Amino acid sequence: MDINDALGAFGALSQKTRLDVFRLLIKAGPAGMSAGDIGEALGVRQNTMSANLSVLLQAGLVRNEREGRIIRYFADLDGTRQLLTFLMADCCGGHPELCAQVMETIACHKS
Repeated sequence: MDINDALGAFGALSQKTRLDVFRLLIKAGPAGMSAGDIGEALGVRQNTMSANLSVLLQAGLVRNEREGRIIRYFADLDGTRQLLTFLMADCCGGHPELCAQVMETIACHKS
Protein backbone atom coordinates (compact mmCIF):
# COMPACT_ATOMS: atom_id res chain seq x y z
CA MET A 1 0.00 0.00 0.00
CA ASP A 2 1.32 3.41 -0.88
CA ILE A 3 0.54 6.70 0.81
CA ASN A 4 -2.25 7.56 -1.67
CA ASP A 5 -4.02 4.25 -0.97
CA ALA A 6 -3.65 4.86 2.77
CA LEU A 7 -5.07 8.37 2.41
CA GLY A 8 -8.01 6.93 0.47
CA ALA A 9 -8.68 4.41 3.24
CA PHE A 10 -8.43 7.06 5.94
CA GLY A 11 -10.71 9.34 3.94
CA ALA A 12 -13.26 6.55 3.67
CA LEU A 13 -13.12 5.93 7.42
CA SER A 14 -13.25 9.62 8.33
CA GLN A 15 -17.05 9.71 8.12
CA LYS A 16 -19.09 8.30 11.03
CA THR A 17 -21.47 6.09 9.07
CA ARG A 18 -18.67 4.53 7.02
CA LEU A 19 -16.60 3.89 10.15
CA ASP A 20 -19.67 2.31 11.79
CA VAL A 21 -20.22 0.12 8.70
CA PHE A 22 -16.59 -0.99 8.65
CA ARG A 23 -16.61 -1.86 12.37
CA LEU A 24 -19.92 -3.71 11.97
CA LEU A 25 -18.52 -5.78 9.11
CA ILE A 26 -15.38 -6.56 11.11
CA LYS A 27 -17.66 -7.90 13.87
CA ALA A 28 -19.79 -9.84 11.37
CA GLY A 29 -16.72 -11.82 10.33
CA PRO A 30 -16.83 -14.29 7.45
CA ALA A 31 -20.65 -14.32 7.35
CA GLY A 32 -20.74 -10.69 6.26
CA MET A 33 -24.03 -8.82 6.04
CA SER A 34 -26.47 -7.79 3.35
CA ALA A 35 -26.68 -4.11 2.52
CA GLY A 36 -30.24 -4.05 3.88
CA ASP A 37 -29.18 -5.62 7.18
CA ILE A 38 -26.33 -3.13 7.52
CA GLY A 39 -28.68 -0.22 6.91
CA GLU A 40 -31.22 -1.59 9.36
CA ALA A 41 -28.60 -2.20 12.05
CA LEU A 42 -27.29 1.36 11.73
CA GLY A 43 -30.60 3.12 10.99
CA VAL A 44 -29.38 4.39 7.61
CA ARG A 45 -31.56 4.76 4.48
CA GLN A 46 -30.83 2.50 1.51
CA ASN A 47 -29.57 5.21 -0.86
CA THR A 48 -27.26 6.66 1.81
CA MET A 49 -25.99 3.18 2.69
CA SER A 50 -25.31 2.40 -0.95
CA ALA A 51 -23.19 5.54 -1.34
CA ASN A 52 -21.22 4.78 1.82
CA LEU A 53 -20.61 1.16 0.82
CA SER A 54 -19.37 2.35 -2.56
CA VAL A 55 -16.77 4.60 -0.90
CA LEU A 56 -15.59 1.73 1.33
CA LEU A 57 -15.38 -0.59 -1.70
CA GLN A 58 -13.27 1.92 -3.63
CA ALA A 59 -10.96 2.29 -0.63
CA GLY A 60 -10.40 -1.48 -0.53
CA LEU A 61 -11.82 -1.84 2.98
CA VAL A 62 -14.87 -3.92 2.08
CA ARG A 63 -15.70 -6.42 -0.63
CA ASN A 64 -19.04 -7.74 -1.83
CA GLU A 65 -20.60 -10.84 -3.34
CA ARG A 66 -23.89 -11.10 -5.14
CA GLU A 67 -26.27 -13.76 -3.82
CA GLY A 68 -29.19 -13.67 -6.22
CA ARG A 69 -30.89 -10.32 -5.66
CA ILE A 70 -28.96 -9.63 -2.47
CA ILE A 71 -25.47 -8.17 -2.23
CA ARG A 72 -23.54 -9.34 0.83
CA TYR A 73 -20.70 -7.19 2.15
CA PHE A 74 -17.62 -8.27 4.07
CA ALA A 75 -14.71 -6.48 5.67
CA ASP A 76 -11.80 -6.86 3.25
CA LEU A 77 -9.22 -8.27 5.63
CA ASP A 78 -6.46 -8.07 3.04
CA GLY A 79 -7.08 -4.34 2.57
CA THR A 80 -7.26 -3.91 6.34
CA ARG A 81 -3.99 -5.82 6.76
CA GLN A 82 -2.33 -3.62 4.15
CA LEU A 83 -3.49 -0.47 5.94
CA LEU A 84 -2.25 -1.72 9.31
CA THR A 85 1.04 -2.79 7.75
CA PHE A 86 1.42 0.69 6.23
CA LEU A 87 0.85 2.25 9.67
CA MET A 88 3.18 -0.11 11.52
CA ALA A 89 5.90 -0.57 8.86
CA ASP A 90 8.52 1.44 10.71
CA CYS A 91 7.28 0.59 14.17
CA CYS A 92 9.27 1.55 17.20
CA GLY A 93 12.46 2.74 15.54
CA GLY A 94 13.70 -0.69 14.56
CA HIS A 95 12.64 -2.38 17.80
CA PRO A 96 9.64 -4.49 16.74
CA GLU A 97 9.39 -6.10 20.17
CA LEU A 98 8.05 -2.76 21.42
CA CYS A 99 5.10 -3.16 19.05
CA ALA A 100 4.22 -6.58 20.46
CA GLN A 101 1.70 -5.07 22.87
CA VAL A 102 -0.10 -3.30 20.02
CA MET A 103 -0.21 -6.49 17.97
CA GLU A 104 -1.44 -8.50 20.95
CA THR A 105 -4.20 -5.99 21.59
CA ILE A 106 -5.59 -6.10 18.04
CA ALA A 107 -5.22 -9.87 17.59
CA CYS A 108 -8.37 -11.96 17.63
CA HIS A 109 -8.67 -14.27 20.59
CA LYS A 110 -11.03 -17.19 20.94
CA SER A 111 -12.79 -17.37 24.25
